[in-house]
Amino acid sequence: MAVNKDFVGNGFSWPMRVDARGRVALSSGERDVEEAIRLIILTPCGTRWMRPTFGCHIHDIIFHPGNTSTYSLAARYVEDALRLWEPRIDPLSIEVTQPDDARDRLRIHIEYRVKSTYDRRTLVFPFYVIPFEE
Repeated sequence: MAVNKDFVGNGFSWPMRVDARGRVALSSGERDVEEAIRLIILTPCGTRWMRPTFGCHIHDIIFHPGNTSTYSLAARYVEDALRLWEPRIDPLSIEVTQPDDARDRLRIHIEYRVKSTYDRRTLVFPFYVIPFEE
């Protein structure tokens, strides 16, 4: 069975930068997918003028306490955003934890499969929150 790697495609690098030739840098393949995932998670819904639903609702929980309810909500928001905005992947599992040494950070562990290559990949993404004061 032939695998179509063109489905993964190319796109502008993120963050935007200029390459050695003075052109807008491009990323391709799995790197482009990983950059797209980061862009989706880092964009709060409602901040794109022409596409107000683009992004992730995880920013809505920035002041929530660090507990299992918040972690579950964060995982759901990330999964919903990736299923909606990144058609090149299948999110397999999303686990949100808080490192023992950091009250101001959530660790989002995303396991996904690139549809065109069946390549399983993992991305660990830190998300910073405002610590809940008790």
